[in-house]
Amino acid sequence: MRCRTEGVSLLVHLIGPGGAGKTTVGAMFAARLNWRFVDVDQCFLAAHGNIADFIRDRGYVEYASHNIRLYEQLKRDMSAPTICAVSSGFMLYPADVAPAYPALRHCIEADRFTALLLPSFDPERCAKLIVGRQMSRPYLNANEADEMRKIRDRFPAFMRLNCRRFESDGPPEHVAADIERFIVASMPSSEGRPDPVVDGRLIPMLRRRI
Repeated sequence: MRCRTEGVSLLVHLIGPGGAGKTTVGAMFAARLNWRFVDVDQCFLAAHGNIADFIRDRGYVEYASHNIRLYEQLKRDMSAPTICAVSSGFMLYPADVAPAYPALRHCIEADRFTALLLPSFDPERCAKLIVGRQMSRPYLNANEADEMRKIRDRFPAFMRLNCRRFESDGPPEHVAADIERFIVASMPSSEGRPDPVVDGRLIPMLRRRI
């Protein structure tokens, strides 16, 4: 299956459960490279309002379907290198939630520019850290027992994803730097991988903010 096409702006996906640090790390990473940062959850909030209310009123499948369409629109609108933090369950939706979803999920998982963030690779420690962070997010109307069950159920599925993993419980700036090194190392010269020094500076596409 061919997922990337010529002329598409470079797109980095950050995937993982809510509370793994995708938004914090992604914004730092984008700032370091002067790229655009997109948070799908924040875009959903702007377009449709509170996520928990939407799921309560219209159901999870309808939420997932709207989220997929939103992601597809955001991707079509991308005209510059972009870091995209997807929703926590985005890689775990039922395969039949939308006709295009299985191929979309496959392409994200298989892409060399996809990074999976988990606060720990130990399931119980990961669950405790995730639940603590999710409980602080008012737009989720989170229930502690439900959040614990959710991450325990999802953890094995995240670990089965065939993409590069990063433990994200360290200082966010260190995690952002680790992901930056991974992404830059994955970039062939045809997509803008920088030489170490070009006339004393990085090429413009990857120039860091000081």
